[in-house]
Amino acid sequence: MNAPVAAPGMNKQWVERRAKAVSRGISAGAPVIAAKAENSEIWDIEGNRYIDFGGGIAVVNTGHRHPLVMKRVYEQLEAFTHTCAMVMPYAPFIEVCEKLNAVAPISGEKKSALVTTGAEAVENAVKFARAYTGRSDIIAFNGGFHGRTLLGMTLTGKVVPYKTKFGPMAPGVWHVPFPVAHKGVTIDDTMHAIEWLFKADVEPQRVAAIIIEPVQGEGGFYIAPKELMVKLRKLCDDHGILLIADEIQSGFGRTGKFFAMEHYGVEPDLITSAKSLAGGFPLAAVVGRAKIMDAPEPGGIGGTYAGNPVACAAALGVFDAFEQEGLLEKAERQGQIIMERMKSIKAKGKGMPIGDVRGLGAMCAFELVTQHGGNEPDAGAAKALAAKCLERGLLILTCGVYADTVRMLTPLTASEMVLKEGLDILESAVLGN
Repeated sequence: MNAPVAAPGMNKQWVERRAKAVSRGISAGAPVIAAKAENSEIWDIEGNRYIDFGGGIAVVNTGHRHPLVMKRVYEQLEAFTHTCAMVMPYAPFIEVCEKLNAVAPISGEKKSALVTTGAEAVENAVKFARAYTGRSDIIAFNGGFHGRTLLGMTLTGKVVPYKTKFGPMAPGVWHVPFPVAHKGVTIDDTMHAIEWLFKADVEPQRVAAIIIEPVQGEGGFYIAPKELMVKLRKLCDDHGILLIADEIQSGFGRTGKFFAMEHYGVEPDLITSAKSLAGGFPLAAVVGRAKIMDAPEPGGIGGTYAGNPVACAAALGVFDAFEQEGLLEKAERQGQIIMERMKSIKAKGKGMPIGDVRGLGAMCAFELVTQHGGNEPDAGAAKALAAKCLERGLLILTCGVYADTVRMLTPLTASEMVLKEGLDILESAVLGN
C-alpha cells in the first residue's frame, strides 16, 4: 500500500492546532496524526509507518479496514445510513442480535440490545439488572474500568484521571478488591471484603448485580482467577444477585475464545460488548438471559443512534471474518509468540527492568519496575518506553492503576512477520539497543 505523502513538520502543525481546538480533557497518547491504516499498520500524515500494538484500544481485533468488514459497510452505505432502529427497524440490527445470542456463553434463551458505546452498554446492563431484580445497588472491583459516564466512572475503580474533579459519584455502588497475587491481594481477601460489605454497608437483598471484567483492561490486564469466578457465581446464586461480565475489551477473540468467560466454565447472566464488535465502527451491546433482557418496559432501552445500520453491517463483517479466517486460533498463536518473547526479554536482566508478565490468549501485558527482580512499579519507565517505541515505528499502550503496565492489543489478523518485527522493536527499546 502506498503511504501518504506530506511535507515534514505536518505532525507538529496539526498537534499545535489540536491543542488550540480540542478540550484538554481528551488526551492524545501519540504526538502524531494518523492518515492511513491497513490491517496492523498505521501511517501518519508525514508518511511515517507504525506497527499497531494498540489496536485502537482493542477495537480492531480484525485489523484496520478488514475487507469483509468494508464490503458490508459499502453495501449498507448504498442502501441507507439511518432510520433509527426504534422508529423503523432493519435487518442488520436483528442479524447482529441473533449472532450475539448464538455465541454468548449463556445457556437457555437469550436476547440482545444494541447501543453505541461501551459505557452505554454498561449503563444499560445495570438497568436490565435493576429492572429484573427490583434492586438498586451494584458491586464492582478496584481497578476495573467501565466507562466515563456518570455511572460508568462510578463503577470504575481508578480515581486518576477518571474521577478527578467529577464528583459526586452515583449512589448505590460499592467496590471490593480484585485479586492480584503478586500485589498481595488474594481471592480470600476479595470474598471477605464482600462478606464484610454485606455486614457493614449493604444487605445482599439490595444488590442487583456484581460487575466484573474477566481480564481487567485499563486496570492492568489482571486476569481473574477461575476460583474467583466460581465463588462469585455461587454467591450470586445464593443471594439472587446477577453476574455481569464486562467483556468490552476482553471479548471478540482477544483471549483466544470468543468471550473470555468461556475460559472459566462459569455463566454470567449478562455480557457487555463493544470495541471489536464492529471492527472500528461505533457499536455496543448487552446480551443476556431473555427473561432479564425483557424486564424493562418498551422504550426504556435504546438511543437515537443505537445500533446504527452501518455499524451493524460492519459487525456482520466481523462475524464473517471470525467464521472464515480462524481468528481464535490466530489469537492463541499470537499470544504464545508475545509471551515467549516477553519472558525471554525479562530473563536477560538487562535494560528496563520487567516485572510480572501475563496474558490470556492475545491479551498480553508486562509491568515495568524500578529494579530487576523487584516489584515496585515504575510509571515513568512505562511512559518512556512508549515514547521510545513510537520513535522507532511501534505504537504501544500503557495502563494500570500504577500506570506501570504495557498492554498489547495487536490486531489478530497481523502477520507473524509484522508481529515479530514489532516485538523486535519493543525488545530493542527495552534493552536500550
